[in-house]
Amino acid sequence: MRHAPCTTHHPTTTHEERPLRPLLTTVPPPPDPDLLTELVQLRAQNSQLMLALETRAVIDQARGMVMALAPCSGDMAWDLLVGVSQRCNIKLRAVAAALVATTEDKTLPADIQRELRRALRRLHAADRP
Repeated sequence: MRHAPCTTHHPTTTHEERPLRPLLTTVPPPPDPDLLTELVQLRAQNSQLMLALETRAVIDQARGMVMALAPCSGDMAWDLLVGVSQRCNIKLRAVAAALVATTEDKTLPADIQRELRRALRRLHAADRP
């Protein structure tokens, strides 16, 4: 049995039958430069805030470790970590990360270890009458 050809079907076209696209297209106007500047600034600020949130937890953990080791207040632990960071010329977040990594059986780098011992000795000496 033969079927009648479908009349709703679109016939296939060859490459030559397709309409040509124009070579030039309209380009949208450039965005407002002030908005672009603000967007770049906001993205940079967002990146900085995300890094601060990520590193803050590690710094707070290291601070708690110093508070337990010393024992001392949170402010004193902060000052001690900042001092170690400055004397070793290593970012505070790197010092904190190295200290926290010791809880996972990682060795504290020698320069941080040496400066941390000195800082703890100074802290204990200041507490003695």
